[in-house]
Amino acid sequence: QGSSHLPQQLKFTTSDSCDRIKDEFQLLQAQYHSLKLECDKLASEKSEMQRHYVMYYEMSYGLNIEMHKQAEIVKRLNGICAQVLPYLSQEHQQQVLGAIERAKQVTAPELNSIIRQQLQAHQLSQLQALALPLTPLPVGLQPPSLPAVSAGTGLLSLSALGSQAHLSKEDKNGHDGDTHQEDDGEKSD
Repeated sequence: QGSSHLPQQLKFTTSDSCDRIKDEFQLLQAQYHSLKLECDKLASEKSEMQRHYVMYYEMSYGLNIEMHKQAEIVKRLNGICAQVLPYLSQEHQQQVLGAIERAKQVTAPELNSIIRQQLQAHQLSQLQALALPLTPLPVGLQPPSLPAVSAGTGLLSLSALGSQAHLSKEDKNGHDGDTHQEDDGEKSD
């Protein structure tokens, strides 16, 4: 009885072990599947973050270029004012100096107002470029208003405008350069 009882117990243990291994394998497969889905999700988020990084880098580069350009314009205009100022009468010199001092003291609300006006003008020019007919809104609907512009978002908006203007200038310069190269090529032939 003892020898016949041992093989039945061994068979039971082997099939039980196989079932446990099968269950563990299915559990590991499910974990692998969920980890793979999470990995794919993280990879797509990573690529999206990289795209945002490139976009913000381009915006900051455009803003940096625009700020250097504006600083150079201010320097040149200050030079012009300094050259012209001695030719004015004493009364006019005082008025101009006062106006220059007031111009140097720009506040954040004034900047926000200027940026808002530029954005509205930019949006209006885009609508006109699309040649969309402007129809009046139905009664009860109000036109969409711009969100409140803080100093940070105002600068980002300004940088976006600046980078768009900068890019359009580059495109124009690039096309001019292409035509000059073609002209040079014709002359050398």
